[in-house]
Amino acid sequence: MLNTDSETKAVVFDVGRVIVQWDLRHLVEKVVTDPAECDWVVDHVITLNWHFQHDAGRPIAGMVAERKALFPQYAEVIDAYANRFIETIPGRVPGTAELIQRLHEQGTPLFAITNFGADFWEQFAPTEPVLELFRDIVVSGQEKLVKPDPAIFRHAARRFGYAPAEMLFIDDSPANVQRAADEGWQAHHFTDAATLEADLQQRGLL
Repeated sequence: MLNTDSETKAVVFDVGRVIVQWDLRHLVEKVVTDPAECDWVVDHVITLNWHFQHDAGRPIAGMVAERKALFPQYAEVIDAYANRFIETIPGRVPGTAELIQRLHEQGTPLFAITNFGADFWEQFAPTEPVLELFRDIVVSGQEKLVKPDPAIFRHAARRFGYAPAEMLFIDDSPANVQRAADEGWQAHHFTDAATLEADLQQRGLL
């Protein structure tokens, strides 16, 4: 917990690993069944750093064509990444959606900032009803700004219409949480819904 002194007028959530579970391996292991080979593919082919290019706004088509040229033997799993990304999200993080619902019912303004590719966001967003409770969501791939770049927090504050000190930002990444705090936001490092619930209660939000 950081920056707890100000009144909280709005709550801003991350999405992946806070609201829903997310891991590239969930999909890769469906295509590459040998565990050791799956490890290699996640470390060298369908890597987080490569995936983050899409989060930052690079179109998926160019990424996939480039990757298939580099790893032609893994064309099937690269195509799966492009076409079946939703399978990297096996379900909700236990408890978070219920907290969002409770905040919504009490009239708390809810927003989100997520590192998410624009193409994949279009696939995913319609599948998660809790997202409908948010007044606005800043998606990195649409804005071509990614956490923890301070520019995305400044952009979000302008969009959401609250001063950073009036908003509680919740994220599983320590780097993102620290950057938000540096920008003057209240911030919570998410580990599980029970710990978040206790923090929200301490702030008088639940």
